[in-house]
Amino acid sequence: MFGNKSLSRWGFILASLIIITLILWNTYVFFTQLKANERAKMEIWAAAQQELAQSEAGEGNMLSETALTIIQSNSSTPMILHTIKEDSYTGRNIDEAVLNNKNALKKKIEQFTEEYKPLEITYKDQVLSVIYFGNSPLINKLKYYPAALILIIFLFILAVYLFYKTSKSAEQNRLWAGMAKETAHQIGTPLSSLVGWTEILKTENVNQEYVLEMEKDISRLETITDRFSKIGSVPKLELHDLVEETKATFYYLQKRSSKLIDFQLKIPQKPIYVKMNPQLFSWTVENLVKNGIDAMKGKGTITLAIEENSKFVFLKISDTGKGITKREFKRIFAPGYTTKKRGWGLGLSLAKRIIEEYHNGRIRVSKSSLNQGTTMEIALKAESES
Repeated sequence: MFGNKSLSRWGFILASLIIITLILWNTYVFFTQLKANERAKMEIWAAAQQELAQSEAGEGNMLSETALTIIQSNSSTPMILHTIKEDSYTGRNIDEAVLNNKNALKKKIEQFTEEYKPLEITYKDQVLSVIYFGNSPLINKLKYYPAALILIIFLFILAVYLFYKTSKSAEQNRLWAGMAKETAHQIGTPLSSLVGWTEILKTENVNQEYVLEMEKDISRLETITDRFSKIGSVPKLELHDLVEETKATFYYLQKRSSKLIDFQLKIPQKPIYVKMNPQLFSWTVENLVKNGIDAMKGKGTITLAIEENSKFVFLKISDTGKGITKREFKRIFAPGYTTKKRGWGLGLSLAKRIIEEYHNGRIRVSKSSLNQGTTMEIALKAESES
């Protein structure tokens, strides 16, 4: 199946290239034929003009009605007639200002000479006048047709590429969601067994502090399992105190992190309510804190601060790590992007999805300086307790 898809894709690309080549070639042939027809038309006009010269010289027949019609029929092709004897210039389908300005007239003649070879009107082997002519407005418009066609083709290819990329991204998201749910399912069985073993340990002669710590970690595993099970589905948001949820995550991470990490908490002494899913929100904070610890290489200061205004609540997570450049502010949220030697580059991408898609909030790099640290900011809409 994969081989057939690949073959079909290359077949489509090859067919597209053939079609594009044929269109461009036919456009070129069509343009060339138009220019040839334009020159043929002007040669006929020059012949009529020569007949007029002979008639004015008193030789030959009177100017025929056909020749007169031809001379008067040129209403589109721009041309300049240079009469040698009087050294005068007359024009048709050209602005009079060009004919009255020597420099403009010279430039126009040079332009016409590049487009078509001038035609000479002769009488008794003597050149009486020279006709300089250029492309008609129709041909000038058609000159840009290939460029417009290439632009349309480019936009079409870009649209196909973006569609393919979006489809591939959606397929990857479904794959990750499926893997997350399967992971949650697989963890569930040994987790249930661990819960049973802790109950047995409670009845044995075992230090109950150990059992209590085990229960905390089991509870944490249950939370993680719950998080993974929610990936790919829209979670239910309820009113919760952001301050209490942040404190709970802060103290959990502080207790299980290195003593070389100085944790600082700057929060209001009052509840601030927002609509959230506590498990997913805690997961986001954990990801940001762990990223900060990695950036500091296990030694430094992590600060969690909560600020608010009339509409939004801001949770700021700062570290004293290596920092990032300004051009990386948005790139770090792209799936697969990582600066670590080991890592999947999914933590910040997942955090962005949780905050912006599930919680209708915003997450961004508030500020960062190389070798000074980074501050990440989560913004959520404030809600009243009622």
